[in-house]
Amino acid sequence: MNPFAAPPSVPRRVLPAIVLAQLLGTSPWFAVNAVMPDLQQQFGWSAAALGTLSSGIQVGFIIGTLVFAVLSLADRWPARRVFVGCALAAALCTLAAVAAAASFEALLGWRVLTGFFLAGIYPVGMKIASQWFPQGLGAALGWLVGALVVGSAAPHAMRAMGATWPWEWVFLCVAVVTASAALVMTVLVPAPRAAPGSPGGLRLRALASIWNDRKVRASAFGYFGHMWELYTLWVLLPLILATRLVEGPQVSWWAFAVLGAGAIGCVFGGLAVRRHGSAHVAAWQLATSGLCCLLAPWAMQAALPIFLVWLLVWGMTVVGDSPQFSALTAANAPREAVGSVLTLVNSIGFAISALSIELFVRLTQAQPLPSLLPWLAIGPLLGLWALRPLLRR
Repeated sequence: MNPFAAPPSVPRRVLPAIVLAQLLGTSPWFAVNAVMPDLQQQFGWSAAALGTLSSGIQVGFIIGTLVFAVLSLADRWPARRVFVGCALAAALCTLAAVAAAASFEALLGWRVLTGFFLAGIYPVGMKIASQWFPQGLGAALGWLVGALVVGSAAPHAMRAMGATWPWEWVFLCVAVVTASAALVMTVLVPAPRAAPGSPGGLRLRALASIWNDRKVRASAFGYFGHMWELYTLWVLLPLILATRLVEGPQVSWWAFAVLGAGAIGCVFGGLAVRRHGSAHVAAWQLATSGLCCLLAPWAMQAALPIFLVWLLVWGMTVVGDSPQFSALTAANAPREAVGSVLTLVNSIGFAISALSIELFVRLTQAQPLPSLLPWLAIGPLLGLWALRPLLRR
């Protein structure tokens, strides 16, 4: 079976091209994380700087999603043009960050702005896919979120391949890769046919369904629990690996592998949905990642192969449930306000991730990782509790 199969009226290249553009365009997400040891050594920043810079891009993404929704930018203008413009802007912000890195405040500002423009890449890429695949978006979601995962992991691979490079070269590579996303979208993805839809804009009244509709509440709060864990693990991953591996390319390659394993979880989760349904697939992945949190004190002291397998399983399941939460929320939200509900749920989720990142990175300065990581399981446990109404169905 062709995983990129498209309806007869859709060119075969469209879904692979959207996936590739998504992968390339999201590469700035963890650019700072990949070179953080270099920045700390050069500028003398504390460990807390990692949390602040990581949560800064989350905050920019939150602001961006709300602004894009309120102004209906992807509805007022062709979504492809919005994607292309934001990819080029994110590439320029990455270049500007290199010039401003000597000032922590300036670098933080450029990272927040980068997160703002990522809101015109990841969600808008989803919108473009929905325009081409209105009846088959569920099959494409796993590939699109998987592309986000691999794209986010890409700076770690760049750092590993250029272990002797100055850290600035990694940022330059990320900028080139991000700009190439605009080229892929322009050349390989044609403009979709116009389709009637609901009026754009953020429907603030739709927020009530997150609290009042038990099915929407179940998927939304399951997603919130998932977001407590996801990005914090991704930010802490190099620190976790450095407890057992030699600093340098080895840590970078394994960081790329563990983050990239999430793409496998997204794709195989999408395939499993056909038999088991989104709620059960999300629950199994959420439960597995929560178990990985709880196993941290044992796994971090285990033999190296067990340690690495534990991280790969964690990396695969910590994000594999993400497409299913999006599918559940979209399926259960009021038809006239799906976009608004998804926007609000995503914004709240990323706000939770920013708080979690800041909290856990600061706690690493006072607490050892083996005793700290199990507390990430709070998110999956609360998420599983929230999902119960959908699992009973």
